Amino acid sequence: MKNADKVDMLAYEKSLWADGHETVVGIDEVGRGPLAGPVVAAAVILNKNSDLDGVIDSKQLSPERRDELYWFIIDNARDYAIAAASARRIDRTGILPSTMFAMKLAASRLNVQPSFLLIDGNFIPQNLQAPAKSIVKGDSLSRSIAAASILAKVVRDRLMIKLDRLYPNYKFKDNKGYGTKYHMTVIESIGPCPHHRYSFAPVRQMKLNLK
Repeated sequence: MKNADKVDMLAYEKSLWADGHETVVGIDEVGRGPLAGPVVAAAVILNKNSDLDGVIDSKQLSPERRDELYWFIIDNARDYAIAAASARRIDRTGILPSTMFAMKLAASRLNVQPSFLLIDGNFIPQNLQAPAKSIVKGDSLSRSIAAASILAKVVRDRLMIKLDRLYPNYKFKDNKGYGTKYHMTVIESIGPCPHHRYSFAPVRQMKLNLK
C-alpha cells in the first residue's frame, strides 16, 4: 500500500485520456507459475470519475480485501471481461502463448471497443484490436492493470477452490496449484490429476517416475 501511494496509479491513463483515448483497457493475468489449473486474464476499462484509490496490485492485498474490491470494480468499471487458458492448452502450446491467448480473449470479450490497451509484463499479444503498451510491474503502476489483476486473481482462486472439491487430495484451495511441499508430495504419491500441467518439469518428472 505504501509503495502504491508513492506512484500516480493513473498516470498512464491520464496521459492516454489527454491524447483522446477514451477507452483505456488494463490487462493482467494470474497463474503462470502453478503446476495445476488455468492461467486467467482480465481486461478492465475504468470510468474516469470512479474513485478507485484502494485498487492496487492484487499481490499486496489479503484474500478478504481482494473479494471486496472484486465486487467494487465490477460495480464501478465501465466494462470488464475475463478469460482463461486451460492446463491442457498450456501443455499443447506453452505457458507464454497460453497467457497471450487468455489476454487477447479477455480483450475481445469487452462490450466497449478499446482505444488503447495497457498490458502487464514484457509481451503484447498479436493482432489486438487497438494499440497497446506493455508495462513491467504494471499492476503496481497502473490502476487499470491493478484492477485487472484483482479480477483475475479472485476468479482463478475461485476456480481452484472448485477443483479442490473434485480433487481434495491436492488441497488446491490452500496452494492454488502452486508447488508447495505438500502438493509435490501428493503428486509423487498418487500422480497428477487431469488439471495438472503435465508439460511442467516437476509434474512431468513425477509422472514418469510413477510408470
